[in-house]
Amino acid sequence: MDLHTRQQTECPGSFTQWTSKPHKPYSSGPLRLPSMRPSMDCRSFASPAVEQFIANTSQQINSADIRQLFANTMASTLDTAIAWHNGEFTFVITGDINAQWTRDSTNQLLPLLPHVQKDVELQKLVAGLVNMQAEQLALYPYANAYQPPERSGLAPAENSWAKSDRAIPSFDPDQVFEAKFEIDSLAAFLKLSTAYWRQTKAMDYVKMDQWKNAVVEILGLLVKLQQPTYDSDGKLTDAVFSFSRTSGSGTETSFGHGRGNPVRRTGMVRSLFRPSDDSVVFPFFVPGNAMLAVELENLARMLQAMNVMAEERQKAQKLANEIRQGITDYAVYQHPKYGPVYVYETDGYGSHLIMDDANIPSLLSLPYLGYVSISDSVYQNTRKLVLSADNPWYFSGSSLAGIGSPHTGFRKVWPMAVAVQALTSESKEERVKAIEVLASTTGGLGLMHESADVDDPTKYSRPWFAWCNGVFSELIVDTVERFPGSI
Repeated sequence: MDLHTRQQTECPGSFTQWTSKPHKPYSSGPLRLPSMRPSMDCRSFASPAVEQFIANTSQQINSADIRQLFANTMASTLDTAIAWHNGEFTFVITGDINAQWTRDSTNQLLPLLPHVQKDVELQKLVAGLVNMQAEQLALYPYANAYQPPERSGLAPAENSWAKSDRAIPSFDPDQVFEAKFEIDSLAAFLKLSTAYWRQTKAMDYVKMDQWKNAVVEILGLLVKLQQPTYDSDGKLTDAVFSFSRTSGSGTETSFGHGRGNPVRRTGMVRSLFRPSDDSVVFPFFVPGNAMLAVELENLARMLQAMNVMAEERQKAQKLANEIRQGITDYAVYQHPKYGPVYVYETDGYGSHLIMDDANIPSLLSLPYLGYVSISDSVYQNTRKLVLSADNPWYFSGSSLAGIGSPHTGFRKVWPMAVAVQALTSESKEERVKAIEVLASTTGGLGLMHESADVDDPTKYSRPWFAWCNGVFSELIVDTVERFPGSI
């Protein structure tokens, strides 16, 4: 039987269905977690360097259950989510939705970057994603998710909303899966680009003319999005982008007839949606701005080291400085219980939204993003707030406690938030506890899910959610390195 025949007869027809059921062999630990890796012939990409790293790291993990969970999650994107790669471009699906989110795809491949110098094909895969994102952003920079390119031969994913969504500028639903503008999508492209450069000390396999055009487009857009809603005469300024959707859920559309609630100039950049794909209340989404500031600084350092794009380097650094100052001036609130804390959203008028959402970027993730140190006093105050009942989206039950999201409703915690809580903790005990909780709340399926019920983790959303698998694998690697023998 040839490879093509084996794939047709033996490989899962749907990984969404396949990841909803456990598969042998099971771990020998008390949780008996299944192996959720498809057979070699059915994997979407194979990297010998990553396989060797999984084997080496697994030898440093005492728990058989966590070893199994680490192997499942570290390999998840390579095993199942590389939908198309032709050596120059890479299309990475988020999992159970056959579209590429800029944010998700970046985070799916970031944990693999340390291994690219040992595997040239893996390096080409990552560079291919940089190229794909640059092409997509040049096509339509306001989208959060894109369809596969026509030349891939992949059919466009079905999005019943897209054909009736009202966006200005308009978009082609055969090219754009969803046109919710989220500033962290732009930051994610910059993050993948600069991380790739730091790892390789070069931009080999990256189509630089296309990449430079994307950078110029992003910087120009960010400057426009700093402007206030009203000019000095009280007249409306250019909205730059607007998005409206007819929906029974308020989080699916935007205030102000699609342009968002009013803002004053602060130095920060406006967004219409959060990384959860839910609409913002106040357009200055603070965690997204914090991520932008960090990645603009990284971009400026990269351009200086490469001795290219001097004008864009200066613009990136200026933007980063203005965003940081805007956060300091407008996004720190004197809380009556916790003292000075970062707010989740603001508008420059004095309005503040006190909450946190599980999705990265979040307030909890600020040190993970590189915006502040873990010991920063304002961050520590904020951390205490968002990991308590004073955060309206923090939930606690008999099986799970942590931050959830309006995206999935009440009493559901996102494993991603539990992983970020551990990644931003200096405490070995807090990390180990978080890992044990995550291992015990997969619903017996050996993978991270989008969300899980705090009292019954067999009630979960999204069985195939590759982004969170990547974040969990980062947590395991970091914990093994920092606290040997702890898990």
